[in-house]
Amino acid sequence: MELRIFTEPQQGASYDDLLAVARTAEAAGYGAFFRSDHYLKMGDATGLPGPTDAWITLAGLARDTHTIRLGTLMTAATFRHPGPLAISVAQVDQMSGGRVEFGLGAGWFEAEHTAYGLPFPATVERFDRYAEQLEIVTGLWGTPIGETYDFEGRYYRLANSPALPKPAHDIPILVGGKGRKRTPALAAKFADEFNLPFVDVETSVDLLARVDAACAEIGRDPAEITRSAVLVVCAGRDDAEVARRAAAMGRKLDELRRDGLTGTPAEVVDRLGAWREKTGISRVYLQVLDLADLDHVEFVAAEVAPQLRS
Repeated sequence: MELRIFTEPQQGASYDDLLAVARTAEAAGYGAFFRSDHYLKMGDATGLPGPTDAWITLAGLARDTHTIRLGTLMTAATFRHPGPLAISVAQVDQMSGGRVEFGLGAGWFEAEHTAYGLPFPATVERFDRYAEQLEIVTGLWGTPIGETYDFEGRYYRLANSPALPKPAHDIPILVGGKGRKRTPALAAKFADEFNLPFVDVETSVDLLARVDAACAEIGRDPAEITRSAVLVVCAGRDDAEVARRAAAMGRKLDELRRDGLTGTPAEVVDRLGAWREKTGISRVYLQVLDLADLDHVEFVAAEVAPQLRS
């Protein structure tokens, strides 16, 4: 099972904070560094110094790191037009030497749209736009050099596009979410990876079965899609260290034990084993909530990750 690092910088982080985590994750041997795409804090966090743009951040990390893969969980389709988005992501991929993975979602947090003047359509329209964006971005990247790309949809129209620039490699597409109908269908059509975001095992099994069924409907082998999950991590050498980390994260320990990967390395490994056995996931994004605690990132890499490889 592969472990990746996932951050929520809208809760309060500068670029330098994220760079420190990314470099620590890279040195520790994690598979990737991912960040959310949000413009407003959630819950009781101060949010200071304020939000950072996902793709500007990843452009900086593309030059300030060397080997670790980079991506988003998930870029919001409501934030950007698909043509310029395809250009930005392809450029960051070039800047990184082909290390980018692209998670795209419909967008869901209405308050951040209101806070920064972004339209927030009703759910049906958001998913319609999301579907068109997946079609356009993959279409632009997949158009052979020298040919042009056209698209006529309800919300977007592209005519005679040169479909440039191209990414440095075939960028993996991540689709995820809790939707029970359209999300599995979009995953079956477009996704290289399907991500389970903060849901329990039973819900995950149901969602994955829906993706499998959607793949069967279009004749795709579901084994082609990597299965992954996002889980908050709070690990320590003993109960006291776990409790200290939970307090620093501003989370209740009983909630973390119920919903996340919490406890000693042995406890975390056992929990991951149960997830793997019941869902078949092969990749986990560890949500790191205290970005100043770089020792936590290194501890999990040293004490948990080797047991998952053996």
